[in-house]
Amino acid sequence: MSRGESNLIESRTSRSFGEIFRANAFTRVNGIYLVMLLLILGTGYFIDGLFGLLIIVNSVVGMVQEIRAKRTLDRLALLSKAPARVERAKGVSEIDVEHLVLDDVVLVAAGDQIPVDGEVLDATGFEVDESLLTGESEPVLAGAGYELKSGSFVAAGSASFRATAVGEHAFAARLAKEASEFRKPSSQLRAGIDQILKYVTWALIPVGVLTIVNQIWGHAEDWRNAVRGLVAALVPMVPEGLVLMTSVAMAVGVIRLGRRHCLVQDLPAIEQLARVDVVCTDKTGTLTEDGMRVGAVERLGEADDRIEGALAAIGRAEGKPNASMAAILEHVGDVPALPVHTSIAFSSARKWAAMQTADVATGAVESWVLGAPDVLLAVGDATRTRSDALASEGLRVLALARTASALPDAEADGDGLPDGLVASALVILDQRLRAEAPGAIAYFAQQNVAIKVISGDNAAAVGAIAAEAGVPDGRNAVDARTLDPESAHFDAEVQGRTAFGRVTPTQKRAMVHSLQGDGHVVAMTGDGVNDVLALKDADVGVAMGSGSPAARAVSRIVLLDNSFATLPHVVAEGRRVIGNIERVATLFLTKTLYSILLALLVAVTAVPFPFLPRHVTLIAWFTIGIPAFFLALAPNTARAQEGFVRRVLDAAVPGGIGAALASYGAYLTARAVFGTDHSERVLTSSTGFLALVIVAFFVLITVARPFRPWKVGLVGAMIGGMLVVILTPLGSRVFDVDLHDPRAVLIACAFGATGIAVRFGARAVLRGIYGAVSRRRVRREAEART
Repeated sequence: MSRGESNLIESRTSRSFGEIFRANAFTRVNGIYLVMLLLILGTGYFIDGLFGLLIIVNSVVGMVQEIRAKRTLDRLALLSKAPARVERAKGVSEIDVEHLVLDDVVLVAAGDQIPVDGEVLDATGFEVDESLLTGESEPVLAGAGYELKSGSFVAAGSASFRATAVGEHAFAARLAKEASEFRKPSSQLRAGIDQILKYVTWALIPVGVLTIVNQIWGHAEDWRNAVRGLVAALVPMVPEGLVLMTSVAMAVGVIRLGRRHCLVQDLPAIEQLARVDVVCTDKTGTLTEDGMRVGAVERLGEADDRIEGALAAIGRAEGKPNASMAAILEHVGDVPALPVHTSIAFSSARKWAAMQTADVATGAVESWVLGAPDVLLAVGDATRTRSDALASEGLRVLALARTASALPDAEADGDGLPDGLVASALVILDQRLRAEAPGAIAYFAQQNVAIKVISGDNAAAVGAIAAEAGVPDGRNAVDARTLDPESAHFDAEVQGRTAFGRVTPTQKRAMVHSLQGDGHVVAMTGDGVNDVLALKDADVGVAMGSGSPAARAVSRIVLLDNSFATLPHVVAEGRRVIGNIERVATLFLTKTLYSILLALLVAVTAVPFPFLPRHVTLIAWFTIGIPAFFLALAPNTARAQEGFVRRVLDAAVPGGIGAALASYGAYLTARAVFGTDHSERVLTSSTGFLALVIVAFFVLITVARPFRPWKVGLVGAMIGGMLVVILTPLGSRVFDVDLHDPRAVLIACAFGATGIAVRFGARAVLRGIYGAVSRRRVRREAEART
């Protein structure tokens, strides 16, 4: 390791503490606010610099939540890490992957991901799937001398190999560095927020310039008051909390899921969960409990005392037995295995494993095959009929068959069965439905999320478990061997049915692609090597913590407690995050829009800006900042839809127009009623302030719907807090608000009501425009098709 020949690679689940500090402290928003704060401090009106507290709040809140999320992710990632098995001078041991060194002898078996590049030394039925690296869908039979690439995974068998490239020199590390070093996963939400901020920037620059000209050079008043008006106009134009609340909501989502032992391997996965409308799930180990046990071994025909020996030989040939093989090995115990001349490891694509004995003296051979009865036995065979009956009860059934024929050559015809197979026994495995599965299935049904059970097991067994779990029409499972992904009917079958048996790994992936092609957002859950391709290509791959290392490596979310009941909480958390960010974005964008429109109206009509920085700070506290924090963390079960930017602007633009016109109209009316002398500035400003507050609170009320007792309490507390500030002598003096004249209150209320009416009218107009555009687009698409 000291020579740099170790497998150490800088790989982090999150940013370092230094990066978190810099990312939250040195932001564009904080920079703008700092400049504005320095300008205000130069005037000597320190109370108008209250908005400067947002620099500290934005930085501290963002850092605290991200650090909490970082600690959660780092802790869970440590629990999820798969060790490597190595053979060194002291024997075979398990070590962290980072501690592998050049020339180590590494042992791998089915389900393992290849951690470093290497050359195969010894192999038993060893098949490697390199599809994650090369796109080649078929596993490769890898014998001695084969060059393994890190990042591929073992589809079947076991092997030992010598590490030839480690760390940054390994294939997967080099590929990752060339392709996407430090690249963040794509996020529709972040892209939408960036688009909104781009629109805001385009509007902010020209309006800001007009405001500067109007305030500094347009009025022959004290420069200090001009600077105060300038800062009051510019500060609320910046949607300071939008990015912060988005980051906080995401971080809190990670923490909440972490408490449920759910590892989120990339943050946009939470966002994508909110859009999921189809959940595809494996059966074994996902809907059913992890472990299996042999319930019975039904011997067929003449008694044969070699059955246990054959089962032991086939099972012990597996480097890493799957759940079925592990149960069989536990059942046979220390029974001596039959001598093995050659063997073929179990494969999810083949659905069987085999071994061959040979009598050295006579040259006679005998082959034993263990696998799916409907693969080994012909239609109409009595044993197959018996196995189908058992499978329809939800039992997992394997057939043990023998023949005097030799096994096919692995390289020439590794998937071909030997001739003359005769069933010797049926191995009946008990598999119990997870107690929490029916409740989870019922939750998804209530949320209009479709469930599809996709398994490599017998279709009858899949149907029985699916029906027991409560999957709609689950009993009528389809045998996927009748489905061809290239067929014109494949998509219709995938869309219309809910349970599938005898599905190969490539078919699982094809089913995911079919659902995505029909416009669905698909989550795939699984635990085995046969699920890897589908997990990788699904919109959200969810692996069980006890699953294969390869399945965990390609999944975006890992359920470390192996509980299917966690999945509804994962989906609900995604919906909560996205739905609440949309609420919060509406609040902040409304403030930005009315600030820009008000500044534009003031600049065009060449009147002094009506507010002081303390006024806009007060409005931001009670109508946006404090309620937004609580709303961002509230429960929300609505499934997210496409069109985030359009929906946010649809809600924010009418409110912004109504608030700006109400405030500006009340301000101009107050100037006409009370005069334009400097002595009446506080009264005229307070009139416009109150009109703006009325519309802003109405926007808050609409965003907070549907109401719950705590939301009513939140809105009531905000209104009460604002009234305390503006009606008490201390508050009105500190924040420079004067509403002693009833005429000011009447003017403000009248224009506040007008602003609310304008909001409704503007929203109706916008929806009419959207409807017309949508109809025109549909008409053009119809014309293009014809």
